[in-house]
Amino acid sequence: MNQDWFEMKDIRRKSFAKSVWIPLRTVLHNEKQGKYGYEGYKEDFFGTGSVAIPVDKIDSAKKLGWMDVGISHEHSGWVEDGEYIPAEVYRDYSGEFEGVHLVLEQRTYDDSPNIWHINQDIVVTLGLVQEGNSWVCPKDGYIEVVRLKKADDSAPALIEIKSQYLKDYLCARGLALYMTHYHNRAIICDDASHISWRDGYSQESNEQDSWEGIVREIHEGGYLFGEKMAVFHVSRTDVDESEDVPDISGIPTDENTRGESWERGFDGRKLYRISGELWRNEIIMPGTVSPKVRGDEVEPTVFFITDAEGNKSCGRDLVDSGKWLWFKPELMMALYHRRGGHLSFYTAQTGRVSCSYGHGVHFGVNELGLINVYAKDVGLLPEWQQQIWAGYNVAPEGGVSAELLASQVRAEPADTQAPEEFLSKGIEEVNKLSQEKLGIKLFQNHNAIPELLEKTHRFRSIDEASFFALAKDLARLIADSLDAQAMQGIVSPPKGQKWGTLKSLEHLLASKYNREFVRKITASLVGVYELRHADAHLPSSKIEDAFSLIEIDRDLPFIHQGFQMLHHVVSSVYGVAEGLRRW
Repeated sequence: MNQDWFEMKDIRRKSFAKSVWIPLRTVLHNEKQGKYGYEGYKEDFFGTGSVAIPVDKIDSAKKLGWMDVGISHEHSGWVEDGEYIPAEVYRDYSGEFEGVHLVLEQRTYDDSPNIWHINQDIVVTLGLVQEGNSWVCPKDGYIEVVRLKKADDSAPALIEIKSQYLKDYLCARGLALYMTHYHNRAIICDDASHISWRDGYSQESNEQDSWEGIVREIHEGGYLFGEKMAVFHVSRTDVDESEDVPDISGIPTDENTRGESWERGFDGRKLYRISGELWRNEIIMPGTVSPKVRGDEVEPTVFFITDAEGNKSCGRDLVDSGKWLWFKPELMMALYHRRGGHLSFYTAQTGRVSCSYGHGVHFGVNELGLINVYAKDVGLLPEWQQQIWAGYNVAPEGGVSAELLASQVRAEPADTQAPEEFLSKGIEEVNKLSQEKLGIKLFQNHNAIPELLEKTHRFRSIDEASFFALAKDLARLIADSLDAQAMQGIVSPPKGQKWGTLKSLEHLLASKYNREFVRKITASLVGVYELRHADAHLPSSKIEDAFSLIEIDRDLPFIHQGFQMLHHVVSSVYGVAEGLRRW
């Protein structure tokens, strides 16, 4: 390794105050290979200890170093002069201040690695939930706030926190984070001529850092070259080992001990241990505001188009604006398909959408397929959610959704229904009736059904490709889920013929009702089944035939085409249910 690697200029230029992630405790071997004392050994170690201290005690804390705050300390409650001191408390040995451990290391008292705990006040106050080796914040869209890295032996190696959350928390408590770091880079080699330190030693220090570089001559095996070891052997002479209960009480003296000593030299060829060590103290100051913990108001950074001229208003100003906003339909996927997202419908063209628990917004779909929302509802959302909405904001076009206005202005909600709300219910109804009337379930259950139902909504259909993808999922929910074997147990195909699932359904219903009537009921199911192949270069004539079976107006925006396809499929499912009900 060249000399720069040991001198750690890359590390000494870095400041965690500017980092996105800040380590709270570290015992990390970035690299460790070979056997100590032998040529080829290489080590790159990084350690960090930290404690939160009152901002007004920073000057007093600057005397603390690696041995005071570093990784040699485990944590536990203790009693001092009759006073119980909680495990999280750091007490300055001179009594000038107390600090708070944000990470506590618990000794396990067995062969398992020690356990690192994030201070529970951080967890509860920031609303974090542990998932594996991460702590996420559900109210902020499950963003990762704290993460733990483990070594190969499962021992904790690094625990770090996102800077934004740490500084917010420190601000609310009036604390700063005092960190002590230790870096060690070392190798063992047979030649140190490439190191130019005078007499094999170099040292640099300033208010923050202390660096030391050393070249040591060693014997192979690790002992200092040319040095000797003194060995002292002392034994007791006053114990009768033949007794059943030997007694070794009493203080050792010249009269009851025997001793000898000798020196031992070391063998092995001459090698060199080259090392660079860096001790650094660093202070992370709190943020200037605490919007998450203390609820401080911050300057808005998100703006929305509010009129045809393109004028914009921030979320805070939307609260009293009395206006509506327009968004691309792709917004719904970005919200609903996030973890914690939710989508439901009130009427055919209105509903509620959210990307996080407890933040649902009433929306409507206008004639162009754009999403309308009352501006105040967006202005009341957390800013991180407003950022998602703003990415899909467009200038007003096509007017406000008629059904949304009916609800929010006239207080007369439309008497319409959304097919998305009835697809799952229709499948359940068919199974209930077929079990009751025929002793079978027309639809089979499989693990993919819940996920498919969640994805089956009109907002999947924003262009031709996604429209066909929606058709494919509908076909998987209906045609692929029908139990042909069960149906053919009631109405069997003639010898030599094979029926698919939809053909089996047609013959089953036609055994009781007029076939042309049955085909009208199942036409949209057949059409969707044909459209599933459209992305596999289905001939255009076949595509047109499929569309004619579903009765879709292809001049409408794709959002509305998706709505029509869902409407006709759900109508077919309920048509099957009605046939079973009258069986």
